[in-house]
Amino acid sequence: MQIGEKIKRLRIEKQLTQEELANRCELSKGFISQVENDLTSPSIATLMDILETLGTNLTNFFKEDENEKITFSKEDMFETYNEEMKFNLRWLVPNAQKNHMEPIIVKLESGGQYINEEPHTGEEFGYVLSGTIFLHLGERKLKVKKGESFYFEPKANHYISNEGKADAEVIWITTPPSF
Repeated sequence: MQIGEKIKRLRIEKQLTQEELANRCELSKGFISQVENDLTSPSIATLMDILETLGTNLTNFFKEDENEKITFSKEDMFETYNEEMKFNLRWLVPNAQKNHMEPIIVKLESGGQYINEEPHTGEEFGYVLSGTIFLHLGERKLKVKKGESFYFEPKANHYISNEGKADAEVIWITTPPSF
């Protein structure tokens, strides 16, 4: 394991400069640079200080990421159907609610509608794979056709509907997860 590389990755994830990390740990910027480039090794006590500042600990830091699942097959995906509202929902990444974003595919039958969501923090993105949908944002109603996309901050109640005669399918990604 390249300790320096992993420390650098954590520092960047926390949006800290080397100087900011050094100041918080009462170390020099040069020392942090040497650690990140594997030119020197910190003592256990210093490593613990650095990791605490980066929001982790020795156990989690040295836990291997090899078991992290990166690709997903159809068998990994979960699907549900809402008969009353005429939509099928497919989660593309299992347990995505623990991630920063959650991608799904929504299939709306003719006359179907997805659940009316209340305003929340975050961002939402959708891409229409087939058919035509209406995106309802508060009082606004926007038509989105196959090959078109939408992107918004959910500051008002929002949902999608299918008023056409054919089924519509949408890739929908929200951050933070809310589906």
